[in-house]
Amino acid sequence: MVRERQGVSFGDDRLSAGETGLVIFDMLECYRDSIEEAGTLPNVVKLVNACRASELPVFFARADHRADGRDFALTMSDTDSHFKPWGPANEPPTVPPFGSGSPMLSPLKELGMSTQDFDIPKHRWSAFAGTALDATLRTLGISTILLVGGSTHVGVASTAFAARDMDYQVTVVRDGCHGFAEQREFFLNHVFPRMCRVRTVDEVIAKIVP
Repeated sequence: MVRERQGVSFGDDRLSAGETGLVIFDMLECYRDSIEEAGTLPNVVKLVNACRASELPVFFARADHRADGRDFALTMSDTDSHFKPWGPANEPPTVPPFGSGSPMLSPLKELGMSTQDFDIPKHRWSAFAGTALDATLRTLGISTILLVGGSTHVGVASTAFAARDMDYQVTVVRDGCHGFAEQREFFLNHVFPRMCRVRTVDEVIAKIVP
């Protein structure tokens, strides 16, 4: 049974090419090792190629900070990204590891970013915070986003929550997300299904319609 509300069909997960965009989160050269270890790069390349073939716009949301750290978040937390407590021997950073313009902040070359794609430099975890992503999506008539990249429990999650709060339809692509395995699987299995759709690359490609 398909339930409809405000033009949304619940139970129908077809992806209209004219209303869907792919958001690639922080698949950058500085994260190459962890992405390759997760094995997600070939899956994302496959999805990118399928999206371009169907003329779905591709958005590269990527970390971008001043080298001097003046736009770097200084919010307090208990641990570092590996859950090691901060302390005298492990002090929080005040500058980013790479500054704006560094080749390490470039999208992975295998993804073939081109002038037809949309570059979304960001300064916080969410791809929407302080960026042109929302305005660009709405200008293009995009109401559904496909979300890949990592870390799943940090940037992907922040972006998914923000998108939902702005009434976008969200599909998190399971085999296109990377990050710590335990946190990744928890979000994919116990958080995202409650707030959006979770699909594989092949399932997404099969649902793209003109």
